[in-house]
Amino acid sequence: MIDINFETAEKESKVVIPEKLIFGRTFTDHIFEMDYDSALGGWQNPTIKKMHNLSMHPAAMVFHYGQAIFEGLKAYKQIDGRVALFRPEKNVERMNKSAARMSMPQIDPELMLQAFIELVRVEKEWIPTKPGYSLYIRPFMIATEPCFGVRPSESYKFIIMLSPVGPYYPEGFKPVPIMVTDKYVRAVRKGTGEAKAAGNYAAGLAAQVEAKKEGYTQVLWLDAIEQKYIEEVGAMNIFVRFKDEVATPALNGSILPGITRLSVLQLLRDWGYNVNERTISIDEIIDRYKNGTLLEIFGTGTAAVISSVSKLKYKDELVRFSDNDAGELSVKLYDELTGVQYGKIKDRYNWITYVD
Repeated sequence: MIDINFETAEKESKVVIPEKLIFGRTFTDHIFEMDYDSALGGWQNPTIKKMHNLSMHPAAMVFHYGQAIFEGLKAYKQIDGRVALFRPEKNVERMNKSAARMSMPQIDPELMLQAFIELVRVEKEWIPTKPGYSLYIRPFMIATEPCFGVRPSESYKFIIMLSPVGPYYPEGFKPVPIMVTDKYVRAVRKGTGEAKAAGNYAAGLAAQVEAKKEGYTQVLWLDAIEQKYIEEVGAMNIFVRFKDEVATPALNGSILPGITRLSVLQLLRDWGYNVNERTISIDEIIDRYKNGTLLEIFGTGTAAVISSVSKLKYKDELVRFSDNDAGELSVKLYDELTGVQYGKIKDRYNWITYVD
């Protein structure tokens, strides 16, 4: 165990969770915070403290050169009252890989995992008990050295924030429309696409705004070189179910290695599906839709868990499924994963880490 300081952990008043939760708008009373200084030998003063605004020099390098990474995971109140995290060690591992890619310092995995657990323990009253609700955990790291100079910062801040959230589908598990873009690219192989870097999301905003104007929820990106192969959706990895296989784009350096993606792959293989991680062209999807061998498309990610696709638009082509009913496999996977997360289904893979 590594010592974590508690600046204060007392509640000044009773926790009141808003009846209507808008994702990312409500925050708990406390955060975890620690600072890195290369001159002092690394990470200093891991502390749980009251939520507060940051005071930073306007020359802090994060503002000018974009060294910023983050993660996202959730804490769940299970049906027996226990508080559970879903595969948090994988978020720890991915955070450190993102840090390495962005020339940022590593964090001791034991310390990061312990910080998740201790902060959630302090704020467990903020975990909603309604079905489908959870406590979103957002760790992030930013460069703080005040300097104009294109190089890695010498100082950083690592913070973990918590936010109670409602179900991704407040009106039930409904499929979503997605638009394929070839006007913009999200990431290129050997770039930063496989890191959870803030700039990757900024690069996708223009396409997302245009998609929403046309009535589509998300953007499906194509590869940056040939503009031919599907890669991922802005907030999800993508899976395609054909008659003879379930396929997902292979991790090639420009795709975020999703933790829900990893879990889905394991479930599908154990269930006996023919599963392949490979290149999938947008033309293959359209051709197999037309010949009747495309059954469903779905995304995977922490926020939605599973997101079934109602329709897919690419130029003048439209791949259409049901606007109201999620795909058969999507529903099965959603029920299995949420069942494990909320303790309704036995955790056969040791995916759950308990807070208390």
